[in-house]
Amino acid sequence: MRRELDFLDSETTLKRLVRIGRVALMQRTMKEMRNGGDSSVDVEGKSGFGGGLEDVYGEDRVTEDQLVTPWTVSVASGNTLLRDPRHNKGLAFTEKERDAHYLRGLLPPAVLSQELQEKKIIHNLRQYKVPLHRYMAMMDLQERNERLFYKLLIDNVEELLPVVYTPTVGEACQKYGSIFRRPQGLYISLKEKGKILEVMKNWPEKSVQVIVVTDGERILGLGDLGSQGMGIPVGKLSLYTALGGVRPSACLPITIDVGTNNEQLLKDEFYTGLRHKRATGQEYTELLDEFMCAVKQNYGEKILVQFEDFANHNAFELLSRYRSTHLVFNDDIQGTASVVLGGIIAALKLVGGTLADHTFLFLGAGEAGTGIAELVALEVSKQTKAPLEHTRKKIWLVDSKGLIVSSRRESLQHFKKPWAHDHEPVKGLLDAVKAIKPTVLIGSSGVGKTFTKEVVEAMASFNEKPLILALSNPTSQSECTAEEAYTWSKGRAIFASGSPFDTVEYDRRVFVPGQANNAYIFPGFGLGLIISGAIRVHDDMLLAASEALAAQVTQENFDRGLIYPPFSNIRKISAHIAADVAAMAYRLGLASHLPQPKDLVKYAESCMYTPIYRSYL
Repeated sequence: MRRELDFLDSETTLKRLVRIGRVALMQRTMKEMRNGGDSSVDVEGKSGFGGGLEDVYGEDRVTEDQLVTPWTVSVASGNTLLRDPRHNKGLAFTEKERDAHYLRGLLPPAVLSQELQEKKIIHNLRQYKVPLHRYMAMMDLQERNERLFYKLLIDNVEELLPVVYTPTVGEACQKYGSIFRRPQGLYISLKEKGKILEVMKNWPEKSVQVIVVTDGERILGLGDLGSQGMGIPVGKLSLYTALGGVRPSACLPITIDVGTNNEQLLKDEFYTGLRHKRATGQEYTELLDEFMCAVKQNYGEKILVQFEDFANHNAFELLSRYRSTHLVFNDDIQGTASVVLGGIIAALKLVGGTLADHTFLFLGAGEAGTGIAELVALEVSKQTKAPLEHTRKKIWLVDSKGLIVSSRRESLQHFKKPWAHDHEPVKGLLDAVKAIKPTVLIGSSGVGKTFTKEVVEAMASFNEKPLILALSNPTSQSECTAEEAYTWSKGRAIFASGSPFDTVEYDRRVFVPGQANNAYIFPGFGLGLIISGAIRVHDDMLLAASEALAAQVTQENFDRGLIYPPFSNIRKISAHIAADVAAMAYRLGLASHLPQPKDLVKYAESCMYTPIYRSYL
């Protein structure tokens, strides 16, 4: 009995018992909430947090400064806390936190602020000369200190975006097997067929709002990378958080592994995926159907599923099949289209005229090309009230066989047929440029160096300010470089690309090339769907996002030849895009978070995740 009393008198034990009580309270609270308790966000934004989902202890709230207990499955403390990336603060733990959470002696005695930690990391990153090494260092940071990773990315977005996203992410995917250290995201392969829902429940986070999924068949312009395509969903979702403010725990990257047709990977001893040819036909369809059903069953009607880097033959089919039953979005088709349309709308301030006055020629008639073309036609139709069939006639596409014309209609894939206009056959791009005389030339072919000197000079011969968009990624696959576009057009081109290019000096003038980066659109677009509780994606939401992006380009940007705003303002840009997308969702009757907040921009900002360290006392 005396031994038991001594045991209970132990200060350490009492602390542990108090913590056990807290865990019980947390579990009871969570149970009550699952059984109908209300913890929804105040629609006026008074207590908005992390993308609008329940946040029991307020950890992701940005509108309140409060103390937070670092909950995991139990109260994290000691070595467990230091190895939990969501709550780890490294040397930023205060003296009181070190005592309260059993960290004394597990850390050096110095206490460093988050700002000082950030300064050290960015200094170290700049020492790396190889971009892939920077990528690996950033991934290591994300795996050990989540908040520091996102603060670093937000504060240095223009410098680090090319590291965590295109172009470096492309090389990372190619070498994913060799640099693989620990799994990020959920892998669903043919081995899991028939039990996908069960596998999905293995993911530790239950309040997921956004899934980015790929099958790895068409990674950027690099082709079939199989399961190593996981780098794309991971990278995209880090931008959902950094640029759009969706909290990290609400993001789920998924790779669907049905095999690969890449012989080099199949022979690579470090390859991480299934070692057989890609499954197709009924087997593939059944797996995707099971996956989409499991997603809705596990996460509900409002879970956003973003398809990423599927091959053309599957991308259009999947979007068409699920857009009426799920909240789905294809970034390659719709996101690219929206960001390019936004740039074109902004460029009208420089090139003059209305959208309907211009003639468009695309090199590439796949997901990106036809997606952009359709959204441009929709915007012209909206502005002029003309039928869509009419507005498509000023948009021409060139594929590998030449200009898409009506005489080729029978042999065309279904998504190309709307662009088969009456014209005599034309084989090459240069001949098509001379025949059509476009004012806007857009490259989405995935083939580098296709905007030759002759093509650019032809564009400049009948346009005072030719608009040239070389969108293919990564940089090596760009249709032309910024320097080539400016030099060959004698400094008259308005240029933007998919991957970043450095500034160009020509004829004693400095040109700043724009980047038509999907990261302008999808984070804010996704946030808009989340804060409105949208249940479906409508084309008018994409138009709203494009117009919102164009509205963020200032006169100062135009004076530098830019048709996109700087990424340094991306969170503000995302908030405005989210507000306009949400407003459209309410207008179309597709929003479920009611009533509508009075100020959607403020509400979007209040819902954004912030990576500032919390106090754990």
